Amino acid sequence: MKRLSVLLLLLVCGAAARAQAVDGGCGQRYVEVTGSSVIEIDPDEVHFILTISEYWQEEFDGKSKPEDYRTKVPLTTIESGLRRTLAGLGIGSDDIRTQEVGEWWRERGKDFLVSKQLDIRLPSFDRISAIVAAVDTRGVQSMRIGELKHRDMADYRRQGKIEALKAARDKAAYLAEAMGQQIGDVLRIIEPGASGVDVYPRMKSSNVMMEVAADGGYGSSEQYRKLVLRYEMLARFELVSE
Repeated sequence: MKRLSVLLLLLVCGAAARAQAVDGGCGQRYVEVTGSSVIEIDPDEVHFILTISEYWQEEFDGKSKPEDYRTKVPLTTIESGLRRTLAGLGIGSDDIRTQEVGEWWRERGKDFLVSKQLDIRLPSFDRISAIVAAVDTRGVQSMRIGELKHRDMADYRRQGKIEALKAARDKAAYLAEAMGQQIGDVLRIIEPGASGVDVYPRMKSSNVMMEVAADGGYGSSEQYRKLVLRYEMLARFELVSE
């Protein structure tokens, strides 16, 4: 019976702690808060995904019908022209990586049109406009922004967590002051990611979407993105009387 009483007492104390009790019945008086931080970063590495595809020369003569298409422009010709254009913009072959190659739907009686997706690594968004203005869009199926990176991401992650802890301390201080108390030593710090809370960088949903028109032009809705790091930190502080 005594062992059962001790177990019940521990359970009661545990429940009180989870409820952030401050009556001192099971230990120190404390306040427990969550602090958050948001850091926006301009990426220093932008991946521009460009899909090229074979096409029929007759598509662009302004008079031929699909059933009259006969002259296919091969993928090798399109890619060679694209790489020359990119080289003229200062983008070397080391910055161009093939992601995938495939074939897509064809009309009955016609050959497959082969496509290739290229990942172009750029130092900033500024180069995208130059690429779009220079490439021959007749062989371009789509363009979009891919992964964004920054070389100092580890430092920004550290900064984000520190700022979240500072926010937790400030929140605890004004909550304690409202109750005529002050905060003392920090008793516990928890990174919510360990409990399954997502603390990984999140990107804004804005993007650069470009559709290649049949006349070789393009339409775009340009809203460049930033890397957005969001962090939360849980901290418990001792409560002391003023």
